[in-house]
Amino acid sequence: MDNLKKVLSGQDSEDRGGLSEVTEAASLSWGTRIKGFIACFAAGVLCSLLGTLLLWVPRKGLFLFVVFYTLGNIASIGSTIFLMGPVRQLKRMFEPTRLIATILVLLCFALTLCSVFWWNNKGLALIFCILQSLALTWDAVKKCFTVFLA
Repeated sequence: MDNLKKVLSGQDSEDRGGLSEVTEAASLSWGTRIKGFIACFAAGVLCSLLGTLLLWVPRKGLFLFVVFYTLGNIASIGSTIFLMGPVRQLKRMFEPTRLIATILVLLCFALTLCSVFWWNNKGLALIFCILQSLALTWDAVKKCFTVFLA
């Protein structure tokens, strides 16, 4: 369990300098990180489920679905920030092996919200929601294969 904590918090192979000691003193405890992760991930899943239920509301259903579904996905991805910290999360997201997947996911988030708020095109919004799911799945599968093959 200690090795998992070290890897997720970024202490697995780093030298401990003055800056890392200051960061460690200002950081959250492991229990608080786990609670934050669970709360943020649960909020993301709840938003996605709520969006799916709101899909059937007349006239505004697709609009509400797209907004809640996208916010749920963003919250679910953001929940991992509690485990490894924002800087390490961003570094991992933009590693060369995950760069294309990250750009696709972020682009799908932006285009989904643009298609609802500015372009007012429900069909395009639904297509971008599907592409969101595919991009997130591709990112997760690629990450798993990278971990298992390494």
